[in-house]
Amino acid sequence: MPAGSVKDKHVFLPERIVSGGQTGVDRAGLDAAMALNLQHGGWCPKGRRSEDGPIPACYELQEMESPAYPARTEQNIIDSSATVILYLGTLKGGTQLTRHLARRWSRPLVCLDLQTAAPLDLAAWLQDQQPQVLNVAGPRESSHPGIGEQAFCFLVDALCGLSG
Repeated sequence: MPAGSVKDKHVFLPERIVSGGQTGVDRAGLDAAMALNLQHGGWCPKGRRSEDGPIPACYELQEMESPAYPARTEQNIIDSSATVILYLGTLKGGTQLTRHLARRWSRPLVCLDLQTAAPLDLAAWLQDQQPQVLNVAGPRESSHPGIGEQAFCFLVDALCGLSG
């Protein structure tokens, strides 16, 4: 079997998935973890700040002392074994900052465009990297309506070894 390929449903699963709790891809990561009975968490801004109001209590996130998004972005990278960025088209704003910070902290990173990537691309990368704590990041829902649902399906398919 070639290096990086994934056998049927024998897929590496991280012990924990973390994110900053923002709408869109962040919450998709947390929702995928909960759907697959994986531990979840991460850091969020003070006041559980997000674009749609306070982050719901069902997400087991720790609040930073700062209400700023970049602080929690960096802390989630520091506390993770690897980061996956799911996006559409181009990286910008906080998603671009995530890529920059992952590189600064020398953390394994994969950026997958949901328009062209397949769930098995992520599954193969996870098999190669075997991160215990996976940070999931990407655009918020308001910048790409529907990206949360798309990212959730992508993540669940990847973590279950489906081609999607």
